[in-house]
Amino acid sequence: MKLTRLLTILTLFLSQMAFADNGLIKVYSQFDAATTAERLEAALTAKGMTIFTRVPHSESAKKVGFPLNSSELFIFGNPKVGSPLMVCNIETGIDLPHKALIYQDNKGLVWLAYNDPDYIAKRHNVSGCEKPIAKMKQALAAFAKHATKAQ
Repeated sequence: MKLTRLLTILTLFLSQMAFADNGLIKVYSQFDAATTAERLEAALTAKGMTIFTRVPHSESAKKVGFPLNSSELFIFGNPKVGSPLMVCNIETGIDLPHKALIYQDNKGLVWLAYNDPDYIAKRHNVSGCEKPIAKMKQALAAFAKHATKAQ
């Protein structure tokens, strides 16, 4: 009984968790990795983002004999979103288009991770570009929320 209550509390806590570490924002997903990926694709497509590719890291690793938890990288973008930041500093292009990694950790939890736009701006000494950064932050957070949380 106590264990069930503890697990319920932990699940509720984790379901609200999103944190930045080393320039990454990590959001716990309430869904398995495949469902999270489907939901991310739907959110990106609905908002006019181009999905340039999906890299199935775990499938590729399995083909060469490496066991890897579920892991898939999305590379996506829209020039209306990324270009204003590149106008501020062309070198931000190394971090664009955007990337999102959906993965299952060793505890079986599924996460969606993406680069924090504030970190990208800091990395490239971008100043005076607060509006495009704020738009990126808002869009990425919305995509992550749609992919990881029941609506």
